[in-house]
Amino acid sequence: MFRKLGLKNVFLVFATLAISVAASAKVNIDQAAPDFSLLNSNGETVSLSDYRGQYVVLEWTNHLCPYVQKHYDSDNMQSLQRKYNDKDVVWLSIISSAPGKQGYVDAQQANELSDTRNADPTHVLFDPEGEVGKQYAAKTTPHMYVIDPAGALKYAGAIDSIKSANPADIAKADNYLDLSLTALLAGEKVAQTLTPPYGCSIKYKG
Repeated sequence: MFRKLGLKNVFLVFATLAISVAASAKVNIDQAAPDFSLLNSNGETVSLSDYRGQYVVLEWTNHLCPYVQKHYDSDNMQSLQRKYNDKDVVWLSIISSAPGKQGYVDAQQANELSDTRNADPTHVLFDPEGEVGKQYAAKTTPHMYVIDPAGALKYAGAIDSIKSANPADIAKADNYLDLSLTALLAGEKVAQTLTPPYGCSIKYKG
């Protein structure tokens, strides 16, 4: 078969297969979180591996999603960012909305959003091709992940236990992200390592 295809076409076949495997890859608890490099809102390249030795939170976000607005309009997301920034936790907010789709912003808009909402992530990162989002099997905004200093995934799922867009539910919910980080920083195991994410579907390219 390869003789008929020719060397160039054989290369393309294997390249396509490699891309497909990478795009469909899923992360698993207690296994290494895939490294990635993305541009931030200041035009700098940021890699997950830059922060080996620290806890890292990945937050998939879309500022127009009512579920995201629930946590930002109430200052819930920002208060978590501030709390864990003070504990030397790295917070990476990732936008996987494709150009022309809901939630897509450019660098200036991203910085303006951080300013107006008093958000305090370590970086806002852009994933317009959706490669990193798909690599992590990110489904919703918000969708939260916690990675430990050794680079292993320790939590993936919803920010909390009440699947609604109503800010009044925040105080009644179990905040899975907060509980996970509190346990990890105390040297304990995370009680619930995987939970179903809720929110708006990520507006991937295509």
